Formats: sequence, structure tokens, C-alpha cells
Amino acid sequence: MSADRKISRATVRADFNDLPAVIHYTRAAHELGLWASERLLIERHFPDRDATLLEAGCGAGRVTLGLWSLGYRQLTAFDFADELIDQAVSLAAERGAEAIRFFTADATQLSTFNLQLSTTSFAGALFMFNGLMQIPGRAHRRAALNELHRVCAPGAPLLFTTHDRDSSPTERLLWRLEAARWKCGEQDPRLIEFGDRYFEDETGRTFMHLPDRAEILADLAATGWRHAFDALRREIARESPAVVAFSDECRFWVAHR
Repeated sequence: MSADRKISRATVRADFNDLPAVIHYTRAAHELGLWASERLLIERHFPDRDATLLEAGCGAGRVTLGLWSLGYRQLTAFDFADELIDQAVSLAAERGAEAIRFFTADATQLSTFNLQLSTTSFAGALFMFNGLMQIPGRAHRRAALNELHRVCAPGAPLLFTTHDRDSSPTERLLWRLEAARWKCGEQDPRLIEFGDRYFEDETGRTFMHLPDRAEILADLAATGWRHAFDALRREIARESPAVVAFSDECRFWVAHR
């Protein structure tokens, strides 16, 4: 990717279809399962095991198969990375969960990908492991929230996660330094907005937008969602070493349509 070309949805899709990312998320789907915090909030906010649920950005199926293991049977899940959907379908077949409906779609344009989403009114939706924040551009993230609002029934809960620029003193210091770079025009030219990061490690290339709490509250209000709950993961449950190694601190959100 050119050093001065802006991050786009095509960039993110290519990164998730790249082999290191596919291996990373497939391994997590096979070995990690639901986090303690995820399970607690799922069981609290989605008590009906017969509810029709939609998971956006399902990746290789870690959370979707976790839902299946908890007894949820009316599951539909999508991701815009074809390679990850292939892995999710394969894992579901291994675990006798062929009834899960997987498909490829862009969360910002659901109606153009699957007719089923034009006729189904879901009782709840999930967008886990910061998937919403891996959509470049605030307007596009709001488009995804609008699309989920459109396909959910009145009162339906939405559970999702974000990172948080204010989650620790270290984060606050780093973002003050980053703000100074933006003020001087010295930020990574590929980034779109303050709060964006784009980095590469052994798991592949990753785009992530890190908001503050006020930003998410504004986005929910602008897209018709009623904020119900938010808390940092460490305030919800103590996670296993494997989960901590897999993922950084994040903030969980629950909103209602």
C-alpha cells in the first residue's frame, strides 16, 4: 500500500483476507471461544435462547460458535472477508452447527448483499471484538449502525466493543502526543481521522479507530440507538491469560433500538 494512500474499506478487507490474519482469527475461533466478559453480557442482555440474533463482523466464527455452544439456535452471521467466512462455515460444520446462516456482506450496505436482511427483523445484534471500529471513516461507522438499526426489531439490544483513548494514563499520554502530530500535520498520511491507527505485527496489518466515550454516545444518538450500558472489560470480568494475550483492554457497549 502506498504510504500516502488513505485507508479504505478495500484496504481493510484485503488485510482480513490476508493469510496471517486468517490464521490468527481461525486459531482464536478454534481455541479461545467466548471471553468471560462476553459470556456474562450475552447471557444478561440476550436471555432468550430462541431469539433471532445477528452477528456483524463474525470473522472466523469465534463468537458465533460461542453463542451456539450456549444454546442459541436462530443465528445469522456475516463478515466482509470471504476467507474468514469460509473458515467459519468449516468450523460450524465440524461442531454440528450447520444451521447457522453465514454470508459475506459489508456492514455499511447490508441491503445490497442479502435479501434475507430485507425481510428479517432481528431480536438482537452483536458487533464484537472492535469490529465496528475497524470500519474506516466515522460516516461509514454510522452507516453500519444505521443498517443494524434498520434490520433489528424495536427494543432489540446491540452489544459491541470499542477501544477507548481514555482507558489508562498511558493511553491518554499517547493520544496527547498524537494530537500534537495531527496539529502539525505530521500524522501518518494514510489515516483519515484523529483516533485512527494502522499497524502491522505477526498477525497481519490492522486498521483500528480508537474513540473516546463521548464520540460513541454521539454516534448512537445520531443513528437512533438508545444507550443502556458501557464499561471497560476489566470492570466486567477477570479474563484468562489467553484472552489477555489475544486482545487489549476494550469498552463494552449495550444500546437498544
